[in-house]
Amino acid sequence: MEVKKCFFIFGNKKPFYNMVKDNASFSAMLDKEEMKVPQVSDIVHGIVLSASKAEVRLDIDGVMTGVVRGPELYLEAPEYTDLKPGDEVDAMVVEAENEEGTLELSFRQVGQGKAWESLRQAYKDKETVSVKVVDANKGGLLCNYFQISGFLPVSQLAPENYPRISGGDKTKILEKLKSFVGQEFEVNVITLSEDDNKIIFSEKDVWNKKQKPLLDKYQVGQVVEGKITAVTNFGVFVSFDENIEGLIHISELAWQRIDSPSSLYKVGDDIKAEIVSIDSHKIFLSAKKIMKDPWQEAINKYQIGQVVRGSVLKVNPFGLFVKLDDDIHGLAHITQLNLGKTEKINDLFKTGEEKDFEILSISPAEHRLALQLVKAGAKRTKEAKEEKTEVKKTKTKKNKEEKEEVEVEEEAAS
Repeated sequence: MEVKKCFFIFGNKKPFYNMVKDNASFSAMLDKEEMKVPQVSDIVHGIVLSASKAEVRLDIDGVMTGVVRGPELYLEAPEYTDLKPGDEVDAMVVEAENEEGTLELSFRQVGQGKAWESLRQAYKDKETVSVKVVDANKGGLLCNYFQISGFLPVSQLAPENYPRISGGDKTKILEKLKSFVGQEFEVNVITLSEDDNKIIFSEKDVWNKKQKPLLDKYQVGQVVEGKITAVTNFGVFVSFDENIEGLIHISELAWQRIDSPSSLYKVGDDIKAEIVSIDSHKIFLSAKKIMKDPWQEAINKYQIGQVVRGSVLKVNPFGLFVKLDDDIHGLAHITQLNLGKTEKINDLFKTGEEKDFEILSISPAEHRLALQLVKAGAKRTKEAKEEKTEVKKTKTKKNKEEKEEVEVEEEAAS
């Protein structure tokens, strides 16, 4: 009886001659050059044999099996999610032989490399990428591009996401920033330093690019109407037309001096304003330019030397801001307050109290009016002096008239 020899390959229980019969290509494989065994860090291409949330098994070149498990699955990348048998993917070898005798592979390593390459290209071409906010601090947002960490500073947020908190309350600003955790932002990469592990994103840069075509239809001098979206210490933000936003600086809100925009406006108020400047992607507005300038009438209402009653608006080291009426405010410099050598301005004057002042100068074009404090009793002295001057003028006038009458009579007699 003839004895047939048989060999078992790779742990298979089928005899060699049966394997050849089942897989005709196997002999062709043996005729090839010796196959290179994948080493750690090599990238291999495989076909998915099975896939679950815990692991994915790959067929590598039909002669070996690899497995991807746990954190190495890298589910953040679209190409590695929802895998099914037959899909083709790349993986990196992290262990040549694990406890099962198979290749230990990683999607994460390959995905990270592709993510870095994509980020470098986006930085070079100034293309927009999507990042996910994972945390926040008082300076801005911590974001991930896949598993690459970067930072989105507060200053680089788009206007609609900028935390405009009245009074600059840091606690409320942080609360606003933390509300973005879990959201995705469209950003540009404005700093990319792999050596320093420093990546800076900008949402504002993307917003500016979108705004540029919309701003082209606006020009300086144009009047717009919109709603106030934010009130800050330095001014108010106004949204108008196609979600265009402009800033009215505190100095452009009214002709008179104001300490806080919140004293005049609140979020949601309707407002008209004139465009005074378009700087790159920013629009600056003025509300007072479309209001009548009360200083044009001030020269008719107030004169140099006039004594007026004024209310102290603010006490500063250099003097007093004084309200003469709702529109006209003046300055009494510290040198015009009659202070003694040891007297301090904050000890002698309080906001809201009324004092008598003399107008030293008035300049409607520059919206300036200089005042001097009238000493106690000085006003009565001044009034008495004015009255005495008036009496003198009247007496002089009467004497002149009497003299003219005498001359007329003498001329008639002659």
